[in-house]
Amino acid sequence: MSPIDLSSPYRSAPTARQLWRWLVELIWRIEHAFERSRAKDRPVDDARLRIFLLLALFILAFCGVAISAGQVALFAKTHVGLGVSEPNGARATLEDRNGMLLATDLPSYDLYLDPRDVLPARREETRDALLEALPRIPAERIDAAFTSGRRGFLLGGLTPTEKAVVHDLGRPGVDFEETPRRFYPLGTSAAHLIGYTQTRGDGLAGAEHALDAQIQAEGSAGQPVQLSVDLRVQAALEDELDKAAVRFQSPDAAGVVVDVHTGEILAMASYPTFDPGNLHAASSEALKNHVAGVDYEAGSVFKVFTLAAGLDTGAVTPASTFDVSHPFVIGSNRPIHDFDKGDTTLTLPQVFTHSSNIGASHVALAVGGERMDRYMRAFGIYAAAPSELAESTRPLPPHRGVDGRLDEGVLAYMSFGQGLSVTPLQIATGMTSIFNGGTYIPLTIQKRSGDLPAGRRVVSEKTAQTMLDFMRMNVTDPKGSGKSAEVPGLSVGGKTGTAQKAGVGGYKANARVASFAAVFPTAGALSDKRYLVYILLDEPKPAPGTFGFATAGFTAAPTAGAVINRIAPFLGVKRAPIVASAPAAAAATPRVVPQVSAAPISAAMGAD
Repeated sequence: MSPIDLSSPYRSAPTARQLWRWLVELIWRIEHAFERSRAKDRPVDDARLRIFLLLALFILAFCGVAISAGQVALFAKTHVGLGVSEPNGARATLEDRNGMLLATDLPSYDLYLDPRDVLPARREETRDALLEALPRIPAERIDAAFTSGRRGFLLGGLTPTEKAVVHDLGRPGVDFEETPRRFYPLGTSAAHLIGYTQTRGDGLAGAEHALDAQIQAEGSAGQPVQLSVDLRVQAALEDELDKAAVRFQSPDAAGVVVDVHTGEILAMASYPTFDPGNLHAASSEALKNHVAGVDYEAGSVFKVFTLAAGLDTGAVTPASTFDVSHPFVIGSNRPIHDFDKGDTTLTLPQVFTHSSNIGASHVALAVGGERMDRYMRAFGIYAAAPSELAESTRPLPPHRGVDGRLDEGVLAYMSFGQGLSVTPLQIATGMTSIFNGGTYIPLTIQKRSGDLPAGRRVVSEKTAQTMLDFMRMNVTDPKGSGKSAEVPGLSVGGKTGTAQKAGVGGYKANARVASFAAVFPTAGALSDKRYLVYILLDEPKPAPGTFGFATAGFTAAPTAGAVINRIAPFLGVKRAPIVASAPAAAAATPRVVPQVSAAPISAAMGAD
């Protein structure tokens, strides 16, 4: 029987010892075949056997080499002889909502030098050849590589053309490693929304990080990932925000444009900005996303939430009137004042258009701490804005008592946007849930198609319509704080906010945040297309034409108007004659909301 028993019905794989015995027996048989051929005096058969044996050995050797080469080509981390490492999986191309390129992978190479492969007499020659082929290589880096005695990095990010130039030098010791490189053709445009990746390709910020798994999966499938941003809208927002930041000498600024019905972020701009393709040149401040990752006291734009809660609970109506003739005193601390002191009694619409802190405080107290708490949660004010962005930070909530409730002093303070800090993205999320007809929809940086995510009812459609009317009145009213945002034919509405900045020991005297929340068009049905524009300027300074003021009505409001004027054609919003509207209940019998005593409060005034 042969060493490997093939007759057994339950054969197992041959062992190494069995294979060795089989090979020895085969060689023995071949050798005896040679002897038999010589014994029979048949030299031709002997020659044929030897040729057959050599041919078989060559075939086996060739198969071994082929298998080894195949393993190296398919599975090895480094391609032998080329000095090029295998790159990670490709990332999907990022596109805007219209298919315009935002980010893509391109071939790139890192250059290395191993001095052990360069003859000492040839080192100076190699050094000069490399510098001539790629002058951007730091000469001291080549010198360091030679003196180190081991393989060293010279330069990263070589294009295929640059690699070919160096490769053609034919210099020993010079080799390459292929590295995944992300290319951002637009430079700084939409940088904070797009984000960036690390050297080996994993996303670190923006959409690159938020959608990392999807980008890698679609990259393997060869499919692009579409974001919600519209590059035309993005360019207009960035341009106007940059001009405003420079004009008003703001150290930082933020802007966002949102489709209120779909929750899609059509544009997001943060100033200062950076180039994701050149991160080494970016400062830590430029890398901050001031829209999603920085908290600010929003000031009087918060009155949108306060009045919406008051109307929706029935605590106030458009016909309610408020005595603002005297500062609102709560406890023994500084009283709450109004910047506009011309009127002694204001209706609810006038509280909004005059941006009355006293009137807003009365509304909040009429609603009550428990109910106001519920509405702030429903608007998303107490949580990080629920977009996909990992940079989206949590707010700094208002102070609560030992029982976890808002006391009347904090409630009055919060009614006009002070005592808590939120991000511009949180403001945009909350206002979207009012101006789309009253439904909370999480914002997104991805293009939405088909069915929208299920929202939740926050305020009634009646409340939403009344707040749209108030926003419009604040722009058309000669005394309205938002009149500088008016754009003829586009039915713009808006609310200003100017808040003093908190510092050590209290609020700073001459440091303010100016912001403006705009919605357009306000005309038409609640279901008609509608967009929110939010602009924030940090510590703006007076400029020529602002009469010495740096409040939101002179800084953020006209900036928002300029953005709207430019983006309306891209969004398909047609200009039309406007008929000013007023709340239907404005003619009803007014009632006076009484003054309410409350706990101590320190009121830092935010003039609009």
